[in-house]
Amino acid sequence: SGIKDRSPFHERSQARSVTFTNSRVAPSSWQNLFNRRVRALLSWIHLRTEARRNHKVTQGRGVNPDFVRSSHSKQVRSSVDGHSELMMKRFPTVAAILTAGALGACGHGTASGPPGVAADTTKLPLGDMTADARYLGFEGGLYPGGNTIPATHLAAGTARAKSIAPLDVNGNPSASGHYVLLSIGMSNTTQEFCAANTPAACTSWSFMGQAAADPTVNSTTLVIVNGARGGQAAPSWISPTSPEYDRIRDTWLTPAGLSELQVQIAWVKVADAQPTVSLPSASSDAYVLVSEMGTIARTLKQRYPNLRQIFFSSRIYAGYATSALNPEPYAYESGLAVKWVVQAQIDQMAQGSVQNSRAGDLSYQTVAPWIGWGPYLWTRGTAGRSDGLVWTTADVESDGTHPSQSGEQKVGRLLLDFFKTSPLTQCWFLAGASC
Repeated sequence: SGIKDRSPFHERSQARSVTFTNSRVAPSSWQNLFNRRVRALLSWIHLRTEARRNHKVTQGRGVNPDFVRSSHSKQVRSSVDGHSELMMKRFPTVAAILTAGALGACGHGTASGPPGVAADTTKLPLGDMTADARYLGFEGGLYPGGNTIPATHLAAGTARAKSIAPLDVNGNPSASGHYVLLSIGMSNTTQEFCAANTPAACTSWSFMGQAAADPTVNSTTLVIVNGARGGQAAPSWISPTSPEYDRIRDTWLTPAGLSELQVQIAWVKVADAQPTVSLPSASSDAYVLVSEMGTIARTLKQRYPNLRQIFFSSRIYAGYATSALNPEPYAYESGLAVKWVVQAQIDQMAQGSVQNSRAGDLSYQTVAPWIGWGPYLWTRGTAGRSDGLVWTTADVESDGTHPSQSGEQKVGRLLLDFFKTSPLTQCWFLAGASC
């Protein structure tokens, strides 16, 4: 189920986070609040300087600036308090300016742009991040400004959902035809969607197994096809001439009496093997994924001309990983990559031109299908998230990277619930439903 590297891996340590809120503060408390904010910022500056002197921060590798791995870290932190107090007393105006700058950095900014100064470096599920929360300076939420899909993008996605209809093998409308929901991706994708070792029958606990047993799912005109395969990371899906697309055609579509012209929806979950550079570096794997997923979206439209919708999902929690195949923080940061690809299309359609050069042209009027989020699968282990999802060691295989049966079942259920309840999918996924 993919290439596995057994080298040991230890998840990056997480720095303390500084959270700024808009809560009401009594007038008598403003000075204390002011002092705390200034101390926090000055501490950050001081620790960053100390870290650089001791060569503990590697430029461009995304190491948390307020976490210093040194034998005298406690001494450094204790000295910062006195240093901050002295700075505040001697330079109150400068402190006020710095505080204002810190507060401003917590405000709005380009979603995939450079990180701000005041960053919340705790990994939180994107859907649980508040408007002022940050990961290394980057805002959360699945869509721009939160978890609600913008009205214009929702309308465009709904219009495309309504346009999905049965076609014959030549791509012509036909009451006796079909439309295909296709999965694209790697070992985790095929395990969760169908089974680890296809062409074996799909497991009953996978998405396809659960959908087949659900009487509310359309079993007349909808055909679900698992195109994902173990070992096929993102680069395997970039070229329209990739043998992977030929395999899907020759192994799955043609034997079932289907054609590429009937593929109208895709669930895509991809990643890169052995990533080594994390955010906020400009060469991070998350940015590479943005470029790859943008290309994959265009490639899928070339290979499947009638493709209407793509739903991207990022990876499950990888904090239990025992290899360097794709551990944290890369699994988490793949969620930001999906967010930025989706936002790239939203921004381009709103502005009339490409806004994210990494993602490239994603116009759903010409070169790409409509793009949106599928189910978001990440949460921080047993800490869970607001909807109750947790990932335990029992949910992953011995490598801590691939899902076990219970993990596959969780993702399968999330997929099934998504397609059954989303206003973007109900009309074509459920029997007798409409968008």
